[in-house]
Amino acid sequence: MDVNSDIDAKGQNGQNRARILVVDDDEGIRESMRQAIRHAGYACWAAASGEEALRFLEEKHVDLVISDIRMPGLDGFELTEIVKKKYDTDVIIITGYGKDFQYEEAIEKGASEFILKPIRLQELVVRLNRVLRERALIAQRRQMEKRLRELTITDDLTKLYNMRHFYTQLQFEIDRALRYKSSLSLLLMDVDRFKQYNDTYGHLEGDQILIKLGEVIRECLRKSDTAYRYGGDEFIVVLPETRANEAGKVAERIRALFPAACSYRVPDGSINTTLSAGIVEYHPGEDLSEFVKRADQAMYKAKKQGGNRSLLA
Repeated sequence: MDVNSDIDAKGQNGQNRARILVVDDDEGIRESMRQAIRHAGYACWAAASGEEALRFLEEKHVDLVISDIRMPGLDGFELTEIVKKKYDTDVIIITGYGKDFQYEEAIEKGASEFILKPIRLQELVVRLNRVLRERALIAQRRQMEKRLRELTITDDLTKLYNMRHFYTQLQFEIDRALRYKSSLSLLLMDVDRFKQYNDTYGHLEGDQILIKLGEVIRECLRKSDTAYRYGGDEFIVVLPETRANEAGKVAERIRALFPAACSYRVPDGSINTTLSAGIVEYHPGEDLSEFVKRADQAMYKAKKQGGNRSLLA
């Protein structure tokens, strides 16, 4: 590996630049391509074989591999197939044997571009610029699609999941609990006297309470747990592999943190908000709607007993 090519992948402004790896067993061609690519403003490394390139890729991420086809050991087509399978990296194939290899074959292996030798370095830079532009557009589209998916399952106010996603995810967790004979619990929580608070101080103040509650819930959950705004001032938490007594501890932790997080000073003093929570553990064979209904009944029973408490059903 040419250590002189191991340059910083940051531009003068500190902006990220594309990282490129040139793979060719001909040192002269390898060096001329590396220099041209560096001159075009990219971070560039070089490897003399497919095996050397794979060792390099295990240590560093690159955006684009430019590889010759005919090399001792692992050839360029084999390298391309491995790179496309294991890494988020594009490949440009180059060859001096245009009669033996076709563009269609290179694309079928996963390459983004196919260039014949002798290489005009200016053309190489134009081609790699095109591949990198397309790569950036694809990344932007994927990010946009991810964001759109998130918007369809996320509550705008609290940034927790919404009720639509809740039913999909709960069915998934029920199926998994049945398959692996594991436990599953639900918490259904409601802010005590929230309507009275809203009517007295306005919906903007009420929204702040819901936002804070969402933050408190997130702080109290494991990575495997999921939380949802179930509707209005009701929130629900799905706790996989959790028995009811452990779910009760989670509910009490949320209830303990909530009043301090949502204590507001108002013109006639201060308001300390509280929560009521219903806790249920899944009964094997139970219908999804019945499972949720039991949590809802437990929560309303807690409210009827004065609120500011959690009840296990």
